[in-house]
Amino acid sequence: MRPRSGAAQSRPRPASPGIRLRAASATSTTPWWDRRSPVAVDEPRPNLTHLDASGRPRMVDVGEKPETDRTATASGSIHMAAATLRAVRSHAIAKGDVLAVAQTAAIMAAKRTWELVPMCHPLLLSGIHADFIDDGATMLTLSVTVRTRGRTGVEMEALTAVSVGLLTVYDMCKAIDRGMTIGNVRLDVKEGGQSGTWRRDAAP
Repeated sequence: MRPRSGAAQSRPRPASPGIRLRAASATSTTPWWDRRSPVAVDEPRPNLTHLDASGRPRMVDVGEKPETDRTATASGSIHMAAATLRAVRSHAIAKGDVLAVAQTAAIMAAKRTWELVPMCHPLLLSGIHADFIDDGATMLTLSVTVRTRGRTGVEMEALTAVSVGLLTVYDMCKAIDRGMTIGNVRLDVKEGGQSGTWRRDAAP
């Protein structure tokens, strides 16, 4: 696009002192996963199971792992104006019963986690429980517990369920309160599998 007649031509700004600019090589054949910061020879590499020996992403093969009972509980909160929470409690939100719809959304999200998070496995979930906890005048907490018997855990299913459930609360209430804040989404308890039980309240 040409500048309008009489308009001043823009000139490239000089680089700040001490900063060297280097043009990207158009002929580089190094794949993006190999463009990593150098690691010292004696520095241990993190054991990231979703990366192969070349650093490429992969879905972990769990075919040889034994089936065990697995459970995960996650939680998160949404802060809102006191008037908004009163409207939720009294079923005065125009879109309907906020908590019932959000609980349903959380259950649906847990079942579809493998479609949303690339490296998650499709799992046959045996139980999903979503429960809202009234945490005062301006906050709701959603806790979700997911259960299965399988070869991999359900932590991501629980976390995804919490995230989508809280987003559903926001969607249903945003007409009267766009200042709501979602936060503190976290894993609380994980049970089963080779690593056994992990609890946030007992973690170092």
